[in-house]
Amino acid sequence: QLQASGGGLVQAGGSLRLSCAAPGRTFSIYGMGWFRQAPGKEREFVAGINWSGGTTYYADSVKGRFTISRDNAKNTMYLQMNSLKPEDTAVYYCAANPSAIYSYAQYTYWGQGTLVTVSS
Repeated sequence: QLQASGGGLVQAGGSLRLSCAAPGRTFSIYGMGWFRQAPGKEREFVAGINWSGGTTYYADSVKGRFTISRDNAKNTMYLQMNSLKPEDTAVYYCAANPSAIYSYAQYTYWGQGTLVTVSS
C-alpha cells in the first residue's frame, strides 16, 4: 500500500530525498515513519511524523541531518537526508499507522523499501 522511492548511490556528504506515496488510499489520518535496515542488522527507527506534520521524531544518529515531512494533499511523505555518511547505507522503509512511533513492530502498513548507498 505504500511506495518508497528516491534511493540511490551518493558520496559521503551528499544528499538524497526519499518519497513515500500511498496511491489509492488516504494516509493523512495516520502517523508515519521511516525505518532502515543495514545488512546483518536489525531494522531501526529513523524518523516519525504525526498525522498533521506538526510533530516529528528523530533517531539521535540522524538528528540535525535528516528532515521528515509530509504533504497530505499529495498523500506523500518525504525524508530529506543531508550530510550523508557511509553508516547511513541501508534499505529504507516507510510505514504508517503506528500504535508506537518508535517501534517497527507497531506499524500496520509498509512500503517495499528503497536502497541508499553512501560511498566514502
